[in-house]
Amino acid sequence: MVARSRRKGRDVDGVLLLDKPSGMTSNAALQTIKHAFYARKAGHTGSLDPLATGVLPICFGQATRFSQFLLDADKAYEATIRLGVSTDSGDAEGKVLEESNVPNIDGSSWERLLDKFRGVVEQVPNMFSAIKVDGQPLYKLARQGIEVERAPRQVTIYSLVLRGCKDDQVQLGIRCSKGTYIRCLAQDIGEELGCGAHVTQLRRISSGPFAIDQAVSIDRVIDLAESRDFAALAEHLLPVSSAVSSLPAVTLPYLSALYLRQGQPVQVVGAPTDGMMRLYSETEDAQVFIGVGEIDGDGLIAPRRLLADSGSG
Repeated sequence: MVARSRRKGRDVDGVLLLDKPSGMTSNAALQTIKHAFYARKAGHTGSLDPLATGVLPICFGQATRFSQFLLDADKAYEATIRLGVSTDSGDAEGKVLEESNVPNIDGSSWERLLDKFRGVVEQVPNMFSAIKVDGQPLYKLARQGIEVERAPRQVTIYSLVLRGCKDDQVQLGIRCSKGTYIRCLAQDIGEELGCGAHVTQLRRISSGPFAIDQAVSIDRVIDLAESRDFAALAEHLLPVSSAVSSLPAVTLPYLSALYLRQGQPVQVVGAPTDGMMRLYSETEDAQVFIGVGEIDGDGLIAPRRLLADSGSG
């Protein structure tokens, strides 16, 4: 009889908000953090380009059940773009394709230009994006010199603010929907101006309910891991429920929560009349997070995504 191999790592549940450094891929950052926590299961929610820094939520254990809510969340960025230089990747790491003179633009002209990119807009993904075509990420095809047709995608730019402009450097504040490519925005602005543009600096300052001032540096995590201070590492973990903290909260009586965990829709007085919500079960001592539910066609709360057990808040 062959013995089963034990899975490596320890059970860790929660969300870590990492301030990803520049020069590192999101996957490399994930693997570093996963190793530091010696965690059995972890995943990041929303890739950042290697050049970019900022908020990268990493879900551990049971929090990975709710990672889609963070992937679908709105994001906010601070970006610096350089006018007059086009690159194949749309950022400073790409190959320079063309250099042009930068036109003189005053404040009112900038406002009119940026207004063209506010609201629902279409973007054609850059060939250096992570979108897959026939199972292959576009950036891998691009590195082989292969270019394929990409369908435009609709995204929403809720806010686009000019932070500053000096010579050929422009600073922008951006709040947008999931799937928005800031590199594409820079390229489209450069095309509108007729001089080309690319991103030189990009920092994600929020992702869904999480802001940059909550994030921890990768160096801090590594230092704690090397000193084997797991208690201090755990202090940087947010509860599993934080992944869905943007949803309204509903507390279920203990028996209702028990039925819900068995897959049965339940009725709760005072619950929202539609939409999704995060659910808690009443216990003698506290309210315990059990997962996410949604109002069904009969006006009952139906289970949508539940924890494997009620041990994580």
